[in-house]
Amino acid sequence: MSAVRLLGIRDAPLSLDEVYAAVTDPSAGGICVFVGTVRDHDEGLGVTELGYSSHPTALDRLRDVAERIASECDVVALAGVHRVGDLAVGDLAVVVAASAAHRAQAFEACRRLIDELKTDVPVWKHQTYSSGDAAWVDPQRVAGTD
Repeated sequence: MSAVRLLGIRDAPLSLDEVYAAVTDPSAGGICVFVGTVRDHDEGLGVTELGYSSHPTALDRLRDVAERIASECDVVALAGVHRVGDLAVGDLAVVVAASAAHRAQAFEACRRLIDELKTDVPVWKHQTYSSGDAAWVDPQRVAGTD
């Protein structure tokens, strides 16, 4: 069985349970999950909603990222899904998970999966602020901090 068990770019609400279930395995001693949610502020400005859009190749790029991490890290399983469309504050925007024999390996792979997804997968964020203004957010600016 491939270590990459679940990937998706979806316009429907994400399921934490689905991602967690995809990486569970009797050989895994550690599972690490990261959940990215829509927050109510950015750069000192109030945020009321986000819109995510993706390039048609986004799922292929996500697969490339996940397969690279699976080949470079000692993992049992990887999973990741990103939402597109209009999201409200509190909505799940992205869920990634990694399982491994030991926690350090699971943490490393999960961190790499979210960081490389943010920098290498063509998904773009458009924020609407409480002032009524809106702006596209540079994914390189938020890759290390979001």
